[in-house]
Amino acid sequence: MLERYGHGGDLRTAEETFGFPARQFIDFSSNMNPFGPPDGVRRALVHYAEQIDRYPDPAVRGLRAKLARLHRVDEQSILIGNGAAELIDLVVRALQPSVTALAYPCFTEYGDAVLKTGGSITPIMLSSDNSFLLTEPMVQESEANFYMIGSPNNPTGQLVDPSLLLKLVYSGATVVVDEAFMDFVPEEDKHTLIREASVHERLFVIRSMTKFYAVPGIRLGYMVGSPEQIAGLRRLQVPWSVNSLAQQIGEAVLEEKEYAARTMDWLLEERPWLIGKLEELGLRVIPGEVNYLLVQLPQLPGLTSASLQYEMGRMGILIRDASHFIGLDESYCRFAVKLRHQNEWLLEALERCLAQFRESSAR
Repeated sequence: MLERYGHGGDLRTAEETFGFPARQFIDFSSNMNPFGPPDGVRRALVHYAEQIDRYPDPAVRGLRAKLARLHRVDEQSILIGNGAAELIDLVVRALQPSVTALAYPCFTEYGDAVLKTGGSITPIMLSSDNSFLLTEPMVQESEANFYMIGSPNNPTGQLVDPSLLLKLVYSGATVVVDEAFMDFVPEEDKHTLIREASVHERLFVIRSMTKFYAVPGIRLGYMVGSPEQIAGLRRLQVPWSVNSLAQQIGEAVLEEKEYAARTMDWLLEERPWLIGKLEELGLRVIPGEVNYLLVQLPQLPGLTSASLQYEMGRMGILIRDASHFIGLDESYCRFAVKLRHQNEWLLEALERCLAQFRESSAR
């Protein structure tokens, strides 16, 4: 099992399992921008060598100022964190919800954060029948007063109607929206709740800066909430949580407008192309919105997400076994969308694997 630690992208485990060096794998289990880090990251790395002997800015003022201008919100509404994971943990630890509603399948760290604080979870089970969309009747049945929702959701890639989330807030609930992949969504201003979160006491939005700019080794994310709530969270945050290199890279990538435009152009072309090819192979693709695809495998004897992951791994292709997400069974996998030649390698390996399972079933 490659998800030994609950995530994709574990190249060390892949090395131990399949015997290849990490550089030889094509990793479709991790949802990073396939263009790699923009040029500004490399320049920041070179420049950083001259500043490594200095403490980071404890208030992360440079990056907060840039994000405030980008989103047109008050700087005091922004908290920078050591990746989105720290902020998920921090907001739950600070607010101590007794009961939290989670829409499954979802990012496993939501539930982990809740259980670590002694809270309980009320599940909202999304349905394959409507492509795992979160609907208002589902939410109304939960009767919770604290919600943690991914939009776009991981692993389904589905957006949540922002008006539905705002209805929850207006009804008196507290809502944390994980928008870690929102950068990949065309016309994201129609879907993000960042500006609303900056003025509502019971609404928080969490964003990641590592997926879109392909810098997962630099843990960097941010949260937007009302200035009063953000001030309270900041008091509970571990000192020096965000190192100076992460701060400088964060500032640098926000200047990469051409890189961002190139990424969106690529995704708008590559995603539908890859969906079409996967469907030709007999896979069902969940119609999400971002740079990864949740797929359901055809029914063949012996074919499961785990067996396919193993066979693909032997070919140097890593995929995510999505059966480890609550609410999904062993027929589901998740693939990142990558560059055309990489996607062609994925498709070729998939075709070979599926042919092997079909031949086995015909014997």
